[in-house]
Amino acid sequence: MENYRVEEDTLGPVNIPIDALWGAQTERSRHNFPTGAKMPLELIRALLQIKKAAAQANKEVAAIAGEKADLIVKAIDALLALSDEELRKDFPLVVYQTGSGTQTNMNVNEVVAHMAAKIDGSIEILPNDDVNHGQSSNDIFPTAMNITAAVAVDKLEAAAQHLLDELQEKQEKYWRTVKIGRTHLQDATPLTFGQEVSGWASMVEHDLGYLKTLNATLSEVAMGGTAVGTGLNAAPHFADTIAEKMSAVYEHPFTADSNKFYGLAAHSGLNVVHGAIKTLAADLMKIANDVRFLASGPRAGYGELNIPANEPGSSIMPGKVNPTQAEAITMAAVRVMGNDVVVDLASSQGNFEMNVYKPVLISAFLESAELLTGTMTGFADKMIHGLTVNAERMEELVDRSLMTVTALSPHIGYHDSAKIAQQAEKDGDTLKEAAVKSGQVTAEQFDEWVVPIDMTNIDK
Repeated sequence: MENYRVEEDTLGPVNIPIDALWGAQTERSRHNFPTGAKMPLELIRALLQIKKAAAQANKEVAAIAGEKADLIVKAIDALLALSDEELRKDFPLVVYQTGSGTQTNMNVNEVVAHMAAKIDGSIEILPNDDVNHGQSSNDIFPTAMNITAAVAVDKLEAAAQHLLDELQEKQEKYWRTVKIGRTHLQDATPLTFGQEVSGWASMVEHDLGYLKTLNATLSEVAMGGTAVGTGLNAAPHFADTIAEKMSAVYEHPFTADSNKFYGLAAHSGLNVVHGAIKTLAADLMKIANDVRFLASGPRAGYGELNIPANEPGSSIMPGKVNPTQAEAITMAAVRVMGNDVVVDLASSQGNFEMNVYKPVLISAFLESAELLTGTMTGFADKMIHGLTVNAERMEELVDRSLMTVTALSPHIGYHDSAKIAQQAEKDGDTLKEAAVKSGQVTAEQFDEWVVPIDMTNIDK
């Protein structure tokens, strides 16, 4: 018992590690909910920032004594100055706890109160009455959810823009590099690699637009709703002051001008924005798959692209290079798609005045944003940036393709053009050889009509 101190909450005394800054409610939660990942530190930092703003707002209207508010601010500043590793020591609670995040809110309240006591023990700071003054877990936790989500999406947008920039460089560089197109995994008519990349770039550009348009819905915060949305025990203009201060801290436009009953019971904004993140993940899956398949080989695959050698590809096959950045981003995409189910189902669980799946919802959301931000950056820097084309292989496949016969169709008709392609495949001839043998086309006409670069319409 020498390593413990005793504190009490409304249920009775609790033994707490003597050096811990948390209190009785945190300690109970540690033992009642020991399973799963820790609550994201981004959320903890957001809760601290909100409580700092709340103390300042309460001081402005004399809802709490000025000396108490100032001490709370000092305590929070001391905590915010800590590294993530140092901060984690006193925020040990997991995601899978009460669905409102109440225990994490109380964890923050208790730690701030104990930090305040370390700074100035002559002023009593109580977790509920002072640090949590004018707040409820039911409104501060969803406010922290929207803030952390909005910031995470800002970072995701920056990563998407970076990938877009890299793709547009390749688009410009290879705008006139002709290659064979493929539809249904079969040969199709030619296009340029720059045109192909422009499709990838446009996908990312559209996804970036979706995120920017939808991110605004995360700007609404639930602060001021307190327990059920009525604002009981919150000081006048309390929520507006907090929203203003959060906008300044995070350089993101937050507003408290929102329906509080919606803010506590629903997380539609998080749900719709995560849908856009999932859409981005789906497009990244397609782009990464295209890159790794076109780079397959180098001698037994498509072999059209050369990918950077970032690390040895095999523990047994010397000299092997694998598309690892593509594999990483596609695995991340799969995780995001799974998280979208979590976010969707969690968002649906608003029972009467409160959604009770808040921790798992924000955990899944932040994981998705972080995964794509990181893997997109790696994909842009370590895959797309160093990507080059195997022009000789592209030319070889265009020359061998039968689908350039499409250029003959306006001159000799679809039916006769199909016969030439089929005969070339049957006899193992080139398309030109089969066309001349058919008697429908002369060698000169073939060379005039079947010009792969012209078939791309690149100059129109």
